[in-house]
Amino acid sequence: MLTLNSLKEKKLNQLETKIKRRDSLQISVGAVPIGGGSPISVQSMTNSNTEDVKATVSQIKELEDVGADIVRVSTPSEESVKAFGEIKKMVSVPLVADIHFDYKIAIAVAEQGADCLRINPGNIGSEKKVKEVVSCAEHHGIPIRIGVNAGSLEKKLQKKYGEPCPEALFESAMAHVEILQKLNFNQFKLSIKASDIFMMTDSYRLIAKEIKQPLHLGLTEAGGFRSGTVKSAIAIGELLREGIGDTLRVSLASDPVDEVKVGFDILKSLGLRKKGINFIACPSCSRQNFDVIKTMNELENRLEDIKESIDVAVIGCYVNGPGESKAAHVGLTGASPRSLIYIDGAPSHKIENDDIVSHLEELVREKVKLIQENEEKLIVKS
Repeated sequence: MLTLNSLKEKKLNQLETKIKRRDSLQISVGAVPIGGGSPISVQSMTNSNTEDVKATVSQIKELEDVGADIVRVSTPSEESVKAFGEIKKMVSVPLVADIHFDYKIAIAVAEQGADCLRINPGNIGSEKKVKEVVSCAEHHGIPIRIGVNAGSLEKKLQKKYGEPCPEALFESAMAHVEILQKLNFNQFKLSIKASDIFMMTDSYRLIAKEIKQPLHLGLTEAGGFRSGTVKSAIAIGELLREGIGDTLRVSLASDPVDEVKVGFDILKSLGLRKKGINFIACPSCSRQNFDVIKTMNELENRLEDIKESIDVAVIGCYVNGPGESKAAHVGLTGASPRSLIYIDGAPSHKIENDDIVSHLEELVREKVKLIQENEEKLIVKS
């Protein structure tokens, strides 16, 4: 039976992209499918003290509100494990428990309802300890994420290679993949991160050729909001363009909400996810007939709640305005004394330049409402 949620899921899979994605096995983190051609999911991680249940739940809900598919939560202590259990009951998004050093924490947090266990080969301990974590994951029916990181590479590999490099990261990843494969456990995904773009992308290319499991993309410790966004967009975008990647996190020294927004922007730019407004806006010049930058800033803030996929063009003059507006659901081409509004690619009406923002907001919301009504009609007909 067709429902509104299933229709939206279908839309997510009707991707307007020329990218051929790498074939991968599918696992599930909670109710979110990862790999196997499913939509590429966007993740983030809380940076609150996990033991502060109220603050952590508040942050997770903020991430849910901007569309995070999965949220990772650090569990460094027994107290944080207990808090994790309380947090899990208060949120709906799947939670990944982040474990370092102590394999017993992984076992304990699985008992608290974790949807996935993230372990680091560089510090989780012996093969015997990994086996116990795998046994626990099997018992609870949850996947594992193997998280290899250049900053915490095993000492023997540091000694062998002298310093972190793609080959060392690949060897670390494969050593733990082989442990899981020997145990006939294939419900895992893998990340192989570095803060250097070239090391990160080359490492993922190596592992993508060797395994069928889903890959979690990320450039670790990418930096602050601006520099981290640029570096992550290059690194993650390059791999996605090659068809590599099933889920991602944009790691920023910024508000975790920013990570989710940037993640979706990367996917939208490649046609890999349809979520929210795709703004087409000129950088502006002396030909602009209204303040393009101010208009865009206000529109983005006012329309941040829109989740429907819709194209909105905001162009300051008639050089490129008509062409861009014709390709948008709602378009604005600057002119003086009045600018021209396009609806579904056709000229509609003119508007005074001092009333642009409010009028565009109204038009976009009307268009979104119409899209939603048409979706509901499809459901009724089914």
